Amino acid sequence: MAEAAQPNAELLEWPKKDKRRFLHAVYRVGDLDRTIKFYTEAFGMKLLRKRDVPEEKYANAFLGFGPETSNFVVELTYSMLHYYGVTSYDIGTGFGHFAIATPDVYKFVEHVRAKGGIITREPGPVSGGSTVIAFVKDPDGYIFEILERASTPEPLCQVMLRVGDLERSIKFYEKALGLKLVKKVDRPQYKYTLAMLGYAEEHETVVLELTYNYGVTEYTKGNAYAQVAIGTDDVYKSAEVVDIVTKELGGKITRQPGPIPGLNTKITSFLDPDGWKTVLVDNHDFLKELE
Repeated sequence: MAEAAQPNAELLEWPKKDKRRFLHAVYRVGDLDRTIKFYTEAFGMKLLRKRDVPEEKYANAFLGFGPETSNFVVELTYSMLHYYGVTSYDIGTGFGHFAIATPDVYKFVEHVRAKGGIITREPGPVSGGSTVIAFVKDPDGYIFEILERASTPEPLCQVMLRVGDLERSIKFYEKALGLKLVKKVDRPQYKYTLAMLGYAEEHETVVLELTYNYGVTEYTKGNAYAQVAIGTDDVYKSAEVVDIVTKELGGKITRQPGPIPGLNTKITSFLDPDGWKTVLVDNHDFLKELE
């Protein structure tokens, strides 16, 4: 028994040694051109690549503030089934927001407003603090928090998801993905606790922000937000780790490691204990895809 445990202990160290980074967040939109126009004009993102996959009946577009080789970006997915009347998606109650860091929140928000964006919280200091934040809504109803940050290598800097058991989720992401808990804030007056997990400090990287609302253990997932993708040097080894962690904490592997037919990029995917999906992508294959 002790012998079997030994390789496991070594294997569980792998995510910490691996070269990991957040690659992109994937979600569905009702009108690809409308969202591209809004993100480029209102948010100042660049359209990095766009591809039509008619045989699979979908198209997607990648947008961000820097190249995909170094920056976290969004991957918008548009279903050709729109021609048959699917024009909107249900975001659900579990997905929270994305975040964009900028030196001047007031200026950023005025620009978004001028381009027809909806402001759901006007710029101003965060409750009980001095950092200026705002919240804006894109044409599909996705919320973006706009955060004040003097400078950052990663302007697209957060994905916020709601979870039913924060301690379980922190443990899951630390073990399964090698993420570090970089910040934890409890706000009893607002009845929530949040945890930020990343591969570096919060101001210099992308964080997964997990929020626990007191007493709420389940949320609807909807069909709009899909997943985050994270790079790895070995999808097979990474999947073995995830397999061990899901047996302990919940969740499950939804796609065994291996190449995507036709693309040859090796991936594996899994659900966390709340049902949120992550895809692990081979780093080498991903860079090849971008050539």
